[in-house]
Amino acid sequence: MEILGIIGYVLAGLVIGVLVGRFLLRSLLKTQEIAAQTKVKKMLKDAESKAEILKKDRLLEAKEKFLQLKSEHEQEVNSKNNQINQRENAIKQKEQSINQRLENFNRKEQEIDTHKKNLEKQTDLAVKKQEEVDVLKNQHVKQLETIAGLSADEAKDQLVESMKQEARTQAMIQVKDIVDEAKLTATKEAKKVVIQTIQRTAVEAAIENTVSVFHIESDEIKGRVIGREGRNIRALEAATGIEIIVDDTPEAIILSGFDPVRREIARLALHRLVTDGRIHPARIEEVVAKTKKQIEDEIVEIGERTVIDLGIHGLHPELIRMVGRMRYRSSYGQNLLHHSREVANFCATMAAELGLNAKMAKRAGLLHDIGKVPDDNPELPHAILGMQLAEKYKEHPEICNAIGAHHDEIEMTSMISPIVQACDAISGARPGARREVVESYIKRLKELEELALSYPGVEKTFAIQAGRELRVVVESERVTDQQAELLAADISNRIQTEMTYPGQIKVTVIRETRSVSFAK
Repeated sequence: MEILGIIGYVLAGLVIGVLVGRFLLRSLLKTQEIAAQTKVKKMLKDAESKAEILKKDRLLEAKEKFLQLKSEHEQEVNSKNNQINQRENAIKQKEQSINQRLENFNRKEQEIDTHKKNLEKQTDLAVKKQEEVDVLKNQHVKQLETIAGLSADEAKDQLVESMKQEARTQAMIQVKDIVDEAKLTATKEAKKVVIQTIQRTAVEAAIENTVSVFHIESDEIKGRVIGREGRNIRALEAATGIEIIVDDTPEAIILSGFDPVRREIARLALHRLVTDGRIHPARIEEVVAKTKKQIEDEIVEIGERTVIDLGIHGLHPELIRMVGRMRYRSSYGQNLLHHSREVANFCATMAAELGLNAKMAKRAGLLHDIGKVPDDNPELPHAILGMQLAEKYKEHPEICNAIGAHHDEIEMTSMISPIVQACDAISGARPGARREVVESYIKRLKELEELALSYPGVEKTFAIQAGRELRVVVESERVTDQQAELLAADISNRIQTEMTYPGQIKVTVIRETRSVSFAK
């Protein structure tokens, strides 16, 4: 029972606690609700006050903006009013000017009317006088018709026809005189241009031969040049392709060959060998190789000096090298570089006299025989080959046409082409400039060398002794001794059947083997 009583008290306490808690919770919620409502009312009140302040600020800004716009508008209106006033003043000034001009115009119109009246009076008088003259003229014409038995129209026709015939005759006479004078003047002017060109570009008339003389201090050097059993002179001839003539001529060795480059290489190499004192086959080959390199450098230097002397700029380096190689080429016995320089100066002078481009004419004159320098493409005419080289190295089309057309291989399309052709003829036609025999002789020697060089295994060929001997150097690895004999016979037969030559030609095939070892 006591336990039940305790449980009852506990339950009653719990119920009372729950009720009290609910009451306190409701009181708390009510208090919070009142506080929240109070806070919301305060926030609304603050927002309303801020909105009122913001509204006042916006109104103030709007008023300021309105006042600013009003001020700007008033300024703009004032400016436009000023412009309108200025325009009105200008219009008033123009009206005044127009009124003044109208007054002047009216005054001049009155003066014109006065002059017009005076002219009318004078015209009336002139008409009266003309009528009197016409009457007198008609009377005179009738008297002439009566005397001559012809009407005025018939007499007029006869007079007109007579005057026409006389005018035609005089016109034909004058035309003939003008044409004759023009022909005579043109011929004189052309001769004058050519003569002035020749006079202003006078050069020496010199012909190169095919022999060079190497002077020595004493005849003892000849023995050293020949060497033991002639091995030095054979090595020198094989390396240079030049015939070395050591005869009884005192203090001189003759270098014979048609190619000026080979002769110059042989001369310089021999000079180095004699100066150095060491003369043997290995040393000869070394010196000849160095001399060839020196000649190549000298060729480039000659080309550069030539274009600088002539005032030609922008020439391709390969064309400059070819210009230098002209120094060692000849055209019918005439040095090709001297001939080309001469033609270049002729062309420049003649083009200047005719009012054409003198620099372009000089450039074309220098390059007109450039096709004679290369050794390849021998089947092409040198003018066509030169034109192709000029086109390859980006020369002007007018220059290319002048090069290709200077022997009429192609049609001339520029004014410079006939000038180059004429100047080439002037340079070649002057006395002592050329010699046909030398050119044909050199051409025959080149054909002789090329014929032997066409065989397989042939390394080098040299035509010596004025073309009476052909030396053929073969590769020992590809040609045996028996094949060398057959090769000599075959070359001789081809020369007999394919070439025309005076006397006889000796064909010598050289096959040389060397064994080299080094001691270490």
